[in-house]
Amino acid sequence: MKKATLILTSIAGLVILALATPTFAAEPEKGEGKAKERTITGEGKCGKCSLKETEKCQNVIEAKEDGKTVKYYLTQNETSKEFHDNICKEAKKVTATGTVKEVDGKKELTVSKIELAK
Repeated sequence: MKKATLILTSIAGLVILALATPTFAAEPEKGEGKAKERTITGEGKCGKCSLKETEKCQNVIEAKEDGKTVKYYLTQNETSKEFHDNICKEAKKVTATGTVKEVDGKKELTVSKIELAK
């Protein structure tokens, strides 16, 4: 009986560890702790209609950093989707705030706020 309890407890511990590991494995872009929000200002464009780079409409911000153009592909969250009509057919200057991570060599911005620049 003690042996069965020990085995079940060990298996349960391994399952919990396996499920929790992906949560702790994600690292912020730079530095320690939680990823900090950044504010990006640049030209907001549609990745499909204007840039011809994506299969579906997706917000992209082209920003100048250190003399180079950097593209931030916005993740498809509610804030990004609601704003898309503003830049789908015409590029406009935008300001967005959110967290940045690099995925497959591209910068992805998960926005918490986006608006037309003033």
